[in-house]
Amino acid sequence: MLFRSPPVPRYDLGPKPHLGYTESRIDRVAERRLDKTWLDAQFNDAKAAAYMIGGELIVLKKTSGEIHDPDFTPAEIRTLAPVTEQVFLGLFDGAARFGVGITQANAEKLKERGDLEIIDLRSIAIRGMVAGDHLPPLAEAKAMLHWHARHRFCSNCGAATDMVDAGWKRVCPSCKGEHFPRTDPVVIMLAVRGDKALLGRSGRFAATMWSCLAGFVEPGEAIEDAVRRETLEEAGVKCGRVKYLFSQPWPFPMSLMIGCHAEALNDDLTVDRTELEGARWFSKDELASMLMRIHPEGLTTPPHVAIAHHIIRSWVESDGDLF
Repeated sequence: MLFRSPPVPRYDLGPKPHLGYTESRIDRVAERRLDKTWLDAQFNDAKAAAYMIGGELIVLKKTSGEIHDPDFTPAEIRTLAPVTEQVFLGLFDGAARFGVGITQANAEKLKERGDLEIIDLRSIAIRGMVAGDHLPPLAEAKAMLHWHARHRFCSNCGAATDMVDAGWKRVCPSCKGEHFPRTDPVVIMLAVRGDKALLGRSGRFAATMWSCLAGFVEPGEAIEDAVRRETLEEAGVKCGRVKYLFSQPWPFPMSLMIGCHAEALNDDLTVDRTELEGARWFSKDELASMLMRIHPEGLTTPPHVAIAHHIIRSWVESDGDLF
């Protein structure tokens, strides 16, 4: 058997960054969610820790360095603001970890304190403001508390619901309906044709940023079909083969990003201006310079915490044989 050396990457983009909000060290111990006695003991244990979240804002304890501390005891949080909900996230290094919610208005008020940093999770991730191990459970906590804040009433009969199972279910005392946390699947894809790839721009993006096309998976739709539909709808590009790459929880508010490469079958673009501000093809050379932040026009890809950055990079570093 002949030994074949792996292809040498065409571009040296440096060490691969970590994909944000992934590889959680939380042991969710779902079997313990019904054990109220055990949960109460964990909540009152001296080793228990909690994240304090007010809507879109995370409360951090300031430190003397650039890395701040997101850990509070449940008792500490109650001295700072009234609690709206609390969710058991699981065990982190053997100790119980909770997500504790306050209102966003009360989180804003805490900005007056000099010992706390009140900031959104996206900025925390981009700026590396907490140790990386905290990002996945922070994403879990934020998504769960967001779901609770918007599902206080039964969608079947309209009655107020009760939180049960350590925060992992709500039940309606009136019609006995059960409601479970939702995760919205989103396909995010790089359509490729030869030595060029398709990116789009939303009006919400920073002025220089271009990214992969993306869209929600619809009921009764396969991932591959969603990739083909979204690319055709947003840019007028038909796609053939689709290759799954990796996924990322995206707590803005509660999505699962499903990363793919797609085989584009045509060059001409018909941009849906209700979805995109623009779309265009980029060469590998251009995308490499955008990833490295050296594009002559200052154009960029999304930051390294976002799955789009990794999807683009995986194609730039490939030998061209994606499918």
